[in-house]
Amino acid sequence: MSRGYTHRLRSDGLIEVKPRRARPGVSLRALALFVFGFLAFKGFLLANLGPEAYEDRLARLNEGTIVEQGGAALMAVDPVSEFIASKIGPVLR
Repeated sequence: MSRGYTHRLRSDGLIEVKPRRARPGVSLRALALFVFGFLAFKGFLLANLGPEAYEDRLARLNEGTIVEQGGAALMAVDPVSEFIASKIGPVLR
């Protein structure tokens, strides 16, 4: 009961006390915000650097260590980040 407890009154008048259940560590909302923020970051980079320079940097990452290759796979251009870049691009220029 170190995380707290809940109590309720049953229909027969008995008060029932139960420990609170453990909540999951990461909520779905936090995970969705993280994914959106990551895609927005990729879109901002793509809009700021331009497609040619962005692809050049990804190519250099693909030639590196396994960690750099994993980063290149995560930072690869996808339709969502490309859409975000097309909307942010005119604002940056």
